[in-house]
Amino acid sequence: MKKTVWSLFFVAAVSAANVNAQWKPVEGKIKTRWAEKVNAANPLPEYPRPQLTRSNNWKNLNGLWQYTVLPKSDADAVPAQYNGNILVPYAIESALSGVGRTVGKDSILWYNRTVEIPASMRKGRVLLHFGAVDWAAQIYVNGIKVGAHEGGYDPFSIDITEALKKGASQSIAVRVWDPTDEGPQPAGKQVKNPHGIWYTPVTGIWQTVWLENVPGTYIRSTKQTPDVDQQQLQVSVNVVDLQPGDEISISAWDGKKQVASQTAADGNNIMLRIPDPKLWSTQTPFLYDLKVAVKRKGKIIDEAGSYFGMRKISMAKDASGIQRMMLNNQFLFQYGPLDQGWWPDGLYTAPTDEALKFDIEQTKALGFNMIRKHIKIEPARWYYYCDKLGIVVWQDMPSGDRGGNIWSQQLRVKMPEGKKVDDAHQLKSQVPGLVFDRNRSAASEAIYRKEWKAIMDELHNYPSIVVWVPFNEAWGQFKTKEIVEWTMQYDPSRLVNGMSGGNFFIGVSPVVDLHYYPGPSMPDPEVYGQNQILVLGEFGGLGLPVKEHLWLDKGNWGYRSFDDNEKLFAQYSEMIRSIPDLIKWGLSAAVYTQTTDVEIETNGLFTYDRKVLKFPMEKMFQLHQLLYNKALVP
Repeated sequence: MKKTVWSLFFVAAVSAANVNAQWKPVEGKIKTRWAEKVNAANPLPEYPRPQLTRSNNWKNLNGLWQYTVLPKSDADAVPAQYNGNILVPYAIESALSGVGRTVGKDSILWYNRTVEIPASMRKGRVLLHFGAVDWAAQIYVNGIKVGAHEGGYDPFSIDITEALKKGASQSIAVRVWDPTDEGPQPAGKQVKNPHGIWYTPVTGIWQTVWLENVPGTYIRSTKQTPDVDQQQLQVSVNVVDLQPGDEISISAWDGKKQVASQTAADGNNIMLRIPDPKLWSTQTPFLYDLKVAVKRKGKIIDEAGSYFGMRKISMAKDASGIQRMMLNNQFLFQYGPLDQGWWPDGLYTAPTDEALKFDIEQTKALGFNMIRKHIKIEPARWYYYCDKLGIVVWQDMPSGDRGGNIWSQQLRVKMPEGKKVDDAHQLKSQVPGLVFDRNRSAASEAIYRKEWKAIMDELHNYPSIVVWVPFNEAWGQFKTKEIVEWTMQYDPSRLVNGMSGGNFFIGVSPVVDLHYYPGPSMPDPEVYGQNQILVLGEFGGLGLPVKEHLWLDKGNWGYRSFDDNEKLFAQYSEMIRSIPDLIKWGLSAAVYTQTTDVEIETNGLFTYDRKVLKFPMEKMFQLHQLLYNKALVP
């Protein structure tokens, strides 16, 4: 027995060594320390879907695939030959892909891999899952087209059972087209020619690819919405091929203690009573476990695990009549960094799960309690870590179709005592007629609506997300009133910051959000505070380039640049010490730009490679405590 185990271990080790020998990161750019930990034989091996877990019968397909780039045409036949190897799930432009080349709107990226699906995974249905593919994907199994998907930020799944052939060996091919900023689709900060605040394109598979074996009747998804005031949880369960007489059983657990259970004939709007709930907060991020099962004649057909947090986000007036952002019916000043989630080696994709978690852990350790996830969606595990660590999230919709916008940030501002409005920020009161929507094509509008809904659906269950942000700085902003009101109606369990720093339609959104560099400042409480929550959606941007940790040697910049850490921290401290006055006047939240440097932007708390923290950790933590003094609010 021991000899057999050691033989298997030796074979696996040799196989991994062979795979790693076929791959190496592209040289020429800085890398994080986690780049050395990437195992080409098993990259990002963690279970990718923490909000719906099954204990077995899944297979991670990350690793070396074949790839080729061909001229764009209407033909979609699977290629017979490929150029070389690419490491999935790192975008082809990234160093960790092992390729490091651009694709563009005139070309098609093809992937191919032969996978082994053993007989133990062939009972029932076989699902092929993609965390994210940017942008338009067509999927083939054994040469048969089994599905397609458009959307660079939402996951999708395809039932490939009928396309499987006899035997374990199966061929999977993926065709990807991505026009980056030359198309109408959401592209975030990606552009064909990176510059300034616009970054390298990300094309193709950039999140985990995996297989899952499920029974013929299976749980596709759950949706759980907490109601703190009523001490209950509303749960909906989407079951594929639910049969007459089947039952859905749901139970909530505090560790090993069951606190609620319910059985229903269908999965629509099942209510669980959660007596004396332990509330999720930034100080005590308590999570309940949720167990869901489908039963037929008393026998469990399928079961899955999930979790939820009992928390409430809302608005309410303080004693001075100013609207405040409330967490669990208590005012919490929300302060955190603008987090873009880019990596010098993986671009959209963190090198490892440890790296993915690092940014959140460090944000918390620095004394922040919030993150604004800026113009990007993260893998599911990122939100899971926010849930576990206790940090609230403002989630942006990735922008697209940006060209042709007129940006007129028409807000009256209020400055800290002794500060004057800069000439560049002489913002006036709202003037009727001076608000602008972009005219987007019907196809462009449809793409936005479809992906925004898919993103909201996918992220609904994460208690850390408390604010949706449909538009940023007028980038592709269209039919503002309609989109913002739809967002509010679609998810009334969260607040909506409709126009972060953009073209304002006063009164449409519960939140009015000023961008002011370097700042700080705030929307005038006398003008807006009676009806809207006042936030500073972006400020700061203090830059410090650190040699040996730069994306490029030239062209680096910050909104205000410094040449040493002491001067940088002194300026930052002055900014933070002026915020308590703004909180007294009605400010509910602020967002500092930004978590890390990104490409030629050097205004991060960390360098782009995460190797250097530019600020003193303990002093930052203590400084930020000034902002959480409850005595600031009447």
